[in-house]
Amino acid sequence: MTRREFAATMGAALASLTLSGACGEAEPSSDGRLTARPRTGVRTSAAGDRPLGLEPRRDAILHIPARAGTGPLPLLVLLHGAGGSGKGVLERLGTLPDDTGVVVLAPDSRDSTWDAIRGGFGPDIAFLNRALERVFATVAIDPARIAMGGFSDGATYALSLGLINGDLCHKVVAFSAGFVVDGPVHGKPQFFISHGTADGILPINQCGRPIAANLQRRGYDVTFREFKGGHEVPPAIAREALGWVAS
Repeated sequence: MTRREFAATMGAALASLTLSGACGEAEPSSDGRLTARPRTGVRTSAAGDRPLGLEPRRDAILHIPARAGTGPLPLLVLLHGAGGSGKGVLERLGTLPDDTGVVVLAPDSRDSTWDAIRGGFGPDIAFLNRALERVFATVAIDPARIAMGGFSDGATYALSLGLINGDLCHKVVAFSAGFVVDGPVHGKPQFFISHGTADGILPINQCGRPIAANLQRRGYDVTFREFKGGHEVPPAIAREALGWVAS
């Protein structure tokens, strides 16, 4: 479901509201392209969590699995929900990054949520590029196993950036997304989408199901997981998604 289709489905009154901007109607002002690319000849640095130190207030956290080894690793760029942080959304995964061997980059949005949720692509794209450049310079990343993912507003942003940057992000993970921001499509990413049947914030009938069906109609490979629950990421869903990223 695109932003326009979401607004039409929910009605004019609801379209004027936001989940901290999630149901907005503004069109993107730039193309949302990421220019950072993995490098060859990079050796992975020490494991664990560390801030990138790119900004003093809203930064990004990089998690390198404890048993990273020397070979190229899968990367998940994980985007938080409205009002959240990279640290908070990373904590949702618990030990899963270590269990599955997935590097996780968890950036903070420049404002309370991601730019294109309320308006157009801009500062968040610039910061994501800086963060990815740092990761690609210090961690051996497998170019075939780069995924864009997120929860709630972060899932909406991940879906949108995944379509626009499918030549970089070959997989997209969307936990409880709201809509898709229109943009130029590149590549042919695969999608893992989950949504709770009792989600009272972004209802599955207006969000998760139409989004998955729309992508399937457009010829994308979509794994769709419905679960009994609300606006959340159940541990079993998170585990399946991280394993899917690593595969």
